[in-house]
Amino acid sequence: MKKTTATLTVQEKIRLLTGKDFWHTDDLDGKIPNITMSDGPVGLRTERTGEDGKTFTIPAVAYPSIQALANTWNPECARVMGECLADDCRDRGVELLLAPGVNIKRHPLNGRNFEYFSEDPQLAGTLAKAYVEGVQDSGIGVCLKHFCCNNLEYDRLHQTSDVDERTLRELYYRPFEIVCEAKPVSVMCSYNRINGEYAAEYRKGFDFLRDECGFDGAVVSDWGAVRDRTASVKAGLDLEMPHGEAGMEKLARDLQEGSVTEGELDVCVGRVLQLVQRLKEMGKGKENRRSEAERAAAARGIAEEGIVLLKNNGVLPLEKGASLSVNGIYAKPDQTDYLSGGGSAAVRWLENTADLPAALTARGFSCAYEPAFGVSVVHSFKQNARTAVLNAAKSDVNIVCVGTGGRVEFEEGDRLTMRLPEVQERVILDSAACNPNTVVIVFAGAAVDMSAWEDSVAAILYAGFPGMGGAEALADILTGKVNPSGKLSETFPLDLEDVPAAGTYRRAGVTRYQEGLDVGYRYFDTYDVPVLYPFGHGLSYSEFFYRDLRLSLEDGRVVAEYVVENVSERDGREVSQVYVGEDVPLVYRPKKELKGFSKDLIKAGKCVKVRVGLDFRAFAHWNAARDTWTVTDGVYTVSVGASAEDIRLTAKLRIEDGKFVL
Repeated sequence: MKKTTATLTVQEKIRLLTGKDFWHTDDLDGKIPNITMSDGPVGLRTERTGEDGKTFTIPAVAYPSIQALANTWNPECARVMGECLADDCRDRGVELLLAPGVNIKRHPLNGRNFEYFSEDPQLAGTLAKAYVEGVQDSGIGVCLKHFCCNNLEYDRLHQTSDVDERTLRELYYRPFEIVCEAKPVSVMCSYNRINGEYAAEYRKGFDFLRDECGFDGAVVSDWGAVRDRTASVKAGLDLEMPHGEAGMEKLARDLQEGSVTEGELDVCVGRVLQLVQRLKEMGKGKENRRSEAERAAAARGIAEEGIVLLKNNGVLPLEKGASLSVNGIYAKPDQTDYLSGGGSAAVRWLENTADLPAALTARGFSCAYEPAFGVSVVHSFKQNARTAVLNAAKSDVNIVCVGTGGRVEFEEGDRLTMRLPEVQERVILDSAACNPNTVVIVFAGAAVDMSAWEDSVAAILYAGFPGMGGAEALADILTGKVNPSGKLSETFPLDLEDVPAAGTYRRAGVTRYQEGLDVGYRYFDTYDVPVLYPFGHGLSYSEFFYRDLRLSLEDGRVVAEYVVENVSERDGREVSQVYVGEDVPLVYRPKKELKGFSKDLIKAGKCVKVRVGLDFRAFAHWNAARDTWTVTDGVYTVSVGASAEDIRLTAKLRIEDGKFVL
């Protein structure tokens, strides 16, 4: 029997608006079902309590980080990962997955950038939507997070993100708006304040989700994010997590005093009841799509598409029979947190499968391995760096594995620098001086400053945090079995000082988003600021030629149609990107903005015809004077490129009296 607010006492209603404990909603002493939640954007962090009373985490399949998933630029990869996570949830009795996060990568030092998709809202929203569809179509609910403007971990419990309305609409709200098309069952509020209002009390934002985005689920607090339970109820936050005795007492007291009404409670209670009922219905009759082994194989496949070849002078793929030196503890770490971020997104791997030397040896290459440096808070030398350099000098190709990991990138803290630790840079430089065929593999969850060594090496692979299948995926790419197809979902600047957000006003309690729309490539592109590697960049062992861009009108939208040809002898996947810019805008607009993309498998010597639709919103800006989306009459340029910098094709169109003119 479905329960309604009318069947509950006032005390039961108050109980239902907070968690029963850390991971469950209240079942009201068996009167209603409860639901079980778990962290796990890239693998479940399911906690249990043993007979000794101690908490432990159940091992799980470790998928590539969200940032590495975004580097695939492939919605199908996102959907598959969602399906796999749903199977993991079902195996462990979890009904609500606390994921994914779609916060914009405003600042490269944000400690949780590895949990987020992109600096671009179109890419972030599109991939997150596919991820949510994969989870929820498989019978498990998601909790989309963190709403909103949680873009640094610094003072996150108290600071206010001061953002103008247009920037909110065009950048920080936009990915949530796109994902709401997939009907997520819940959204999680962030800890911070937005323009002075705590996220748990941000009624204006909740109204935006419900009234404009069609969100019909429950709003859940981040754990401990509620300061004033009455204020959050009146704003529209439905469920406080975890259990909050103080919040319950305050609601009871304020209800008696008349500062909150039972009718206001009923609105939130109704949505919590709906969440429980919806999740129970979603799960009925659903069975796993994949075995655990098949999920691990899927994780490896996603890693293959998310690894980015940043630089290659021809040393890759490796020639058969080449002797290799593999240096750096990230090639064969004894702890998996070296290859993943820390905090609520951390995963206890089913098994430590990170062994690149073994994977290369299994493919017929002779490998000399030396850890070269240790991984600790100070990243000091613990191993024999001289041996690493000697091995490099004796080998045909030298591979150096460097990175950050969960001790550098984690929830509740930001990175101190974009640079790698000095000991890692020294191993790169010293070994490259002895062997010009040096390949660097970077394991990190965000942009890395490579200025000290980028010019000294022959090739660079950005692995991100690739999960359990990372070593095998890398070995296949290095040896040419797999053709790399990942592209960067964020800009790699030359220096932190080049990033506008790095120089904006920030003190305890206040962060001003002075850069406005100038986030990521929008800034670097508009102001012609050089970067190390641009947004959307990624090389292949294939070569692609773009031609024949044509714009047409179909059902009130513009369709960009163009041909991408593989002019090499190797099959490959290419991510083509479609940008739109207004030539002579009436208000400030970035030079161009991503509005669509396509990832296509193109056989050697063959071509594909790509079609990308551009609707009204692709040409619109938020009109702050009228509080609405507006498309101004004028001339617009549609650009198609291999990256934000590498534009291959352009075409122009006009908008007159609000209509497209080609």
